[in-house]
Amino acid sequence: MTTVQKTPARRLRKGFTLLEILIAVAIVGMLVGLAVTNTDKILGQSQEGVAKLFVNESLKTSLVRYRIDMGDYPSTEEGIKALIVAPEGKADKWRGPYMEAKGGRVPVDPWNNEYQYRYPGTKNTESYDLFSMGRDKKPDTEDDIGNW
Repeated sequence: MTTVQKTPARRLRKGFTLLEILIAVAIVGMLVGLAVTNTDKILGQSQEGVAKLFVNESLKTSLVRYRIDMGDYPSTEEGIKALIVAPEGKADKWRGPYMEAKGGRVPVDPWNNEYQYRYPGTKNTESYDLFSMGRDKKPDTEDDIGNW
């Protein structure tokens, strides 16, 4: 019977060296540092993307359906709430709800503010203005996300 003898180099090489472990920890630390410093940018972009999608696609369809049934868009006073509950004096034509709403509440943007609606619009004079006030939570500023 022959026995396989372990070479001295093989006996010494049973695990990672301290230097290899330190390099791996340093690389993981750098990756975590990059992720943490860029989290605000990543999340901020996704919040703006959600608001843009909601303003330009989701509510647009509901407003067009409302206009087909009612003959015009809701007034500024009626607002987006007219898509959820029939406006006063218009229940005979109203075929809604035109959008889903949790608890009958008007939807809110990623910064937890209600979407703003104006008809006739100030930026879209032939149509409506629909927008999120954005991160600063103030209307008519540069960070507003609207359908214009």
